[in-house]
Amino acid sequence: MSGLLPLKKIRNIGIMAHIDAGKTTATERILYYSGKSHKIGEVHNGQAVMDWMDQEQERGITITSAVTDVVWKGFGIHLIDTPGHVDFTIEVERSLRVLDGCIALFCAVGGVEPQSETVWHQADKYHVPRIAFINKMDRVGADFLGAVQMMREKLTANPVIVQLPIGAEEHFRGVVDLIEQKAMQWDEDSLGMEMQECDIPGDMQDAVLEYREALLEFVSEHDDTLMEKYLGGEEITPKEIKETLRAMVLKQEAVPVLCGSSLKNKGIQPLLDAVIDFFPSPLETPPVTGHALKGDEVIQRACDNKEPFSALAFKVIMDDGRKLTYIRIYSGTLDVNGEVFNPVKKTKEKIARIFRMHANKKERVTKAQAGDIVAIMGLKSTTTGDTLCDKEKPIILEAIDFYKPVISVAVEPKTVGDQDKLNVALNKIAEEDPTFHFEFDDDSGQMVVSGMGELHLDIITNKILRQYNVSIRTGKPQVVYRETITSAVESVGLFDKEINEEKQFGSVRIKLEPLDRGAGHEFVNTVDVEKLPEAYQQAIEKAFYDATLSGTIAGYPLVDIKATLVDAEYREGSSTELGYIMAATVAIKDGVEKAGPVLLEPIMEVEIVTPNEFMGDVISDINARKGKIEGIEDKGVTRIITAHVSLKNMFGYSTVLRSASQGRASFTMRFLKFETQS
Repeated sequence: MSGLLPLKKIRNIGIMAHIDAGKTTATERILYYSGKSHKIGEVHNGQAVMDWMDQEQERGITITSAVTDVVWKGFGIHLIDTPGHVDFTIEVERSLRVLDGCIALFCAVGGVEPQSETVWHQADKYHVPRIAFINKMDRVGADFLGAVQMMREKLTANPVIVQLPIGAEEHFRGVVDLIEQKAMQWDEDSLGMEMQECDIPGDMQDAVLEYREALLEFVSEHDDTLMEKYLGGEEITPKEIKETLRAMVLKQEAVPVLCGSSLKNKGIQPLLDAVIDFFPSPLETPPVTGHALKGDEVIQRACDNKEPFSALAFKVIMDDGRKLTYIRIYSGTLDVNGEVFNPVKKTKEKIARIFRMHANKKERVTKAQAGDIVAIMGLKSTTTGDTLCDKEKPIILEAIDFYKPVISVAVEPKTVGDQDKLNVALNKIAEEDPTFHFEFDDDSGQMVVSGMGELHLDIITNKILRQYNVSIRTGKPQVVYRETITSAVESVGLFDKEINEEKQFGSVRIKLEPLDRGAGHEFVNTVDVEKLPEAYQQAIEKAFYDATLSGTIAGYPLVDIKATLVDAEYREGSSTELGYIMAATVAIKDGVEKAGPVLLEPIMEVEIVTPNEFMGDVISDINARKGKIEGIEDKGVTRIITAHVSLKNMFGYSTVLRSASQGRASFTMRFLKFETQS
């Protein structure tokens, strides 16, 4: 697609939202109205094009982000549909890392829900411009203005209303465009394909006038020319409104708000128009920033085919046993059979094939250019977050942050002969999913797999059976703890031995101090290079970070510790790098044992949406799980209960909640922090 279109007519966007807000349903309409699909696939009957995995179709949820592209009014749109469930938040993270704009979907009934906040802040992190779409205006309890107000309060966003709904709930019929001052309704018989302009309803005239005036005030405040027109009573044209609003969106200072009902086929075409009007082309995005292969030199690459090649690998999947790597090209061009350089792995990679993706369907192309999102076959060493570039002009782009697993289970094959097949399956799944870890526990003699939640591990164990044909048994879920220290200590480490007839000496004094929860690790060096050569200082720092991978209580990773290299002894002729690594390791291990080590357990933020009549039972159950109620919000006939609960006390909660509420309550859970074990 984009190979036939100039870069100024390309948009790289995604759709993000809380689970069940309607992302995939909206995406299916986009595919249908743009002509990419010839029928509308529905999530509820397992026929959604973008939910192509068997497990997605069976469960009615999105598990993996899916990439496609469509053409709308002469513009090419690369689109990524992301999951809403918190267990698969890495899919949102790595998608946002490579996108230029994002549609934030909100349910008109639920408004800003927990995962809405999570994905919103992920978009903040990567400075991604956004527009908002208030979906499900046909639902009972739909409240457009309430959802907008929640955006202001919970997200501290600056929503700018550019559409008003005509009616709500079963009376929702269409929208009023405040920029063009026209009403739009959709033909039910054409599945929303045909859209008619109509007169603004008489009972909406005052509201349209009020919100149109607020829109004009907003744009005039941000443009001196429009301010003169506004104060002078001159007409401000739709084009001027869009241009000013677009500039604010690109600076992440405004979020245009639209509305509709994806399921009832209303509001999608204006949403596509807004993507074209308000989101940047790759040419309008800031140059991508990276650093040199050696040193801290900052390098920039503009989105230009003539610039040296640079791209980021943001997703890896196994396609019929072969590795398929998704990349975003930031500069330069890529050709089939060409060669690129991976500066992270320091290897050359051969480009065997290039594909444009439509969910799980592939279209072979021979060339890709700056601004493209494509998939490549042939990369052997490249993993998620790696940079690909021109070997003669290397650059390392900012990597992607990965989340640490919080839950684990032991797995074993049902038949001994399947052990090798299980190992192959685990390695391939880990390559696809950076939040999935596995390791062999020497103490128990079991293979332990770790992930982001019960659903995440359930999906993975199911994949091992279906995709890799390995029948397995699983143990009970186990919490993945962390360890830290509670007091400051100084510790001395000495290593003085002869190995292979060579003296290996190192002597260090290290001070360890606890840091606040979530602060991470910090290493401070107070020893001058004249006293200890820099190479040995670097070896000591590396030894500190390596030593934090395993604590002294139960071998869990250490967190939130500051280490200060206070002193070191150097001996000419016998001091070695190995000597200082061993000395630092001894000092840190002894220091941790003296510094009051404690276990930290994962605390989850749980949000439960329950009908009023079950609220008492829900709260009683949370209290029985030693949870702390943080807030209760009244939402009509339902209550939204927010609580902080230890992960170990939340296993099996979905079954208990369904039973206690006759299946009418729901909950979401996300990792909040590590805290001292209660």
